[in-house]
Amino acid sequence: MITINLAQMQDKAIALLESYSGDDFSYKFLEKKGIKLRFEVTGDSEAAAKKAKQLIKGESWGSVLFFNIVAS
Repeated sequence: MITINLAQMQDKAIALLESYSGDDFSYKFLEKKGIKLRFEVTGDSEAAAKKAKQLIKGESWGSVLFFNIVAS
């Protein structure tokens, strides 16, 4: 499981991760509590957190956001 603390563009981040179709991970949105977005992930959660950060930062809207991702 990973938790993303993100105040803006939450809907875009959810759509981006749920549509990711890599062989290494898949992300399933579970819940939103304030600025916290929780996702169930397949595979290693630490590696999935790094990939999620890379995916978000790779978007034009994501490169200017302040957020953090915690694997649990």
